[in-house]
Amino acid sequence: MKIPVISAFLIALNFASFADENWPQFRGPAGDGVAESTNLPVTWSEDENIAWKTEIHGLGWSSPVIYDNQIWLTTATQDGTELSVLCLDKNSGEILFDQKLFDIDEPQFAHKFNTYASPTPVIEGGRVYVTWGSPGTACLDTNTFEVLWTRDDLVCDHWRGAGSSPVLFKDLLILPYDGADYQYILAMDKQTGETRWKSDRSVDFKDLDENGHPKAEGDLRKGFATPHIATLGGKQVLVSQGAMATYGYDPATGNELWRHDEHANHSASTRPVILGDTIFVPTGFPKPSLLAIPGTKTGEIEDSDLQWKLTLNKGTPKKPSLQLVGDYIYAVSDSGIGSCWDAKTGEEKWIARVGGNYSSSPIYADGKIYFCSEEGKTTVIEANPEEYKVIAENTIGDGFMASPAVSGDTLYLRSRSHLYCIKK
Repeated sequence: MKIPVISAFLIALNFASFADENWPQFRGPAGDGVAESTNLPVTWSEDENIAWKTEIHGLGWSSPVIYDNQIWLTTATQDGTELSVLCLDKNSGEILFDQKLFDIDEPQFAHKFNTYASPTPVIEGGRVYVTWGSPGTACLDTNTFEVLWTRDDLVCDHWRGAGSSPVLFKDLLILPYDGADYQYILAMDKQTGETRWKSDRSVDFKDLDENGHPKAEGDLRKGFATPHIATLGGKQVLVSQGAMATYGYDPATGNELWRHDEHANHSASTRPVILGDTIFVPTGFPKPSLLAIPGTKTGEIEDSDLQWKLTLNKGTPKKPSLQLVGDYIYAVSDSGIGSCWDAKTGEEKWIARVGGNYSSSPIYADGKIYFCSEEGKTTVIEANPEEYKVIAENTIGDGFMASPAVSGDTLYLRSRSHLYCIKK
């Protein structure tokens, strides 16, 4: 039967709308901060374009994830003794489910810039996977809210709190554990939670004192970065930053394919972005370099192998991830310096003062980039490599540490105390 043109158009429109409704992991569907939406709000205030606002108990920097009509996020008590998960109705903001999953008798230390609930969940049809790092990881049925499995046996001294978010690959849930004591990346069977593979980081400060403790302080050994799975040179590669190196692994087995360990930095916190076969990462604290790593090499990758490297650039972020749009990289530094670089050459296109302080990663939608500050300001700029052009500045709430989420034409922002639904 021949479908009328108008009906075919509506079917295509509905399919396209459904395709951009889900935000299933840290930084969205492809893990790169890109939203396919074309009608996101550009301006808002406490009295304008706020569809709903829901208070979230406890404290957490984890970003919301969205699947169908559900929003999931994690939280914790400020002292880290109780770890909880919440599910909200996407359209109304009503809390549908709120459950404490773990009691922690002796929580590890968490820095004031971190919380005990900073890793972002990952969600798929029927299941959501939540983690607080070594204190606990769990899988829940999103239809019944039943807890299907939990893990609390993975040892890692996060030193200043956990931060790495998990990713899914086929039937695996993959999580990094880069702590002051142990550094490894681990894959669990997503159906059962059982360990399928575990790979120790191959670069570390190995010097021990007479008691067998590492001589290097914990800051030089920990990491907060979220891994990324990409097709590089025709094969799938798990790209993961540890404390002292960036690694490429076979995601099915955990076998190390390559590494670049000339960082001279620590505490990497961003998720990589990738153009073609090139990987772009900032190297962490205290003064990050920005690297363009060839993802098709094997073995040890030297500085001379890099496509390019920027050092001592004040626009390079430590905590916010990069935003790739076409052939250009956009970023906001922790101290509010905005930058744009040519991804193929590393040439600086512009640098500008955005203002404020930043931990949240940006998003891109419909020619615009959104920067959300720790003070509660969202600066919307044109994704324009030729000039820095501000479209709008909007201030609400008590500051953003979590990264935004998008569903259709709606923006979801988690402040320190509330979840906002922003819609025209």
